[in-house]
Amino acid sequence: MAFIGKVFGTVAGFAAGGPMGALLGAALGHAADKNTLLDPPAGGWTEQWKRKISPDFMGAASYIAVKMAVSTGKKDQALALCMIILSAKIAKCDGSVNRKEIDAFKRFFAVPAQQQPAIGKLFDQARQRVDDYPKFAEELAVAFKDEKSKLENLLILLFAIAKADSDPSTPLHPEEEKFLRQVHKIFELPQSAWDYAMNGGTLRSVAEEQNPYEALEIHSNATDEEIRNQWRKLVREHHPDVMAAKGANETEMAESAIKIVKINAAWDYIKRNRSL
Repeated sequence: MAFIGKVFGTVAGFAAGGPMGALLGAALGHAADKNTLLDPPAGGWTEQWKRKISPDFMGAASYIAVKMAVSTGKKDQALALCMIILSAKIAKCDGSVNRKEIDAFKRFFAVPAQQQPAIGKLFDQARQRVDDYPKFAEELAVAFKDEKSKLENLLILLFAIAKADSDPSTPLHPEEEKFLRQVHKIFELPQSAWDYAMNGGTLRSVAEEQNPYEALEIHSNATDEEIRNQWRKLVREHHPDVMAAKGANETEMAESAIKIVKINAAWDYIKRNRSL
């Protein structure tokens, strides 16, 4: 399933220039001119980079771009950037990136021709190092803590790239498994999400996916029983017999039928992710 999303427009600016690229370029260029780019920030690198990863120019620029996107509420931009960055890093972590992995990436993303140079540049930059991947995963975990379906989709994508250059029956390379397990842990996804991705689960619509909790009109912090009761309540409200008794017209009946499909899909997703 190809990922054809509006979010790609937000990547080109960073990778090829544009407002964010210009802003980052000016800031980082100024720091480089003053020989301060690699100076530790207040609190030191131990605080800013918990794993004591040594900073690098392009890695720092990518991380700042993601951080800015998350902090300003541009979650789609953060998702697009991290999907490309983490895809490049999972492809690289077991050695050199090969054609099968690149083809898998292209299959999922179906990058528009005019944006291919920008996306390719970002991908090539990201694969220069692998050890910094947890920082990007952590930013997404914060941004999408109430939209786990999008994090699960990214895990599915990373599995697909990791397994692209091996036989389906061949175990993952140890470095790939380590990478994926760490991302799974950072995202705080259930075991069922790991199993689903490991067994070749398919992507839901990443760009247009509705939050399943929003579909059920309930907060993600609700208990299992509260969610179950809400699902039953909504199904009853939109049941054809109930709608007919209310005097609903054909349009309203059709809308309720679609609503029930979405309600049941949301409930099925939540059940699987909560292991109910």
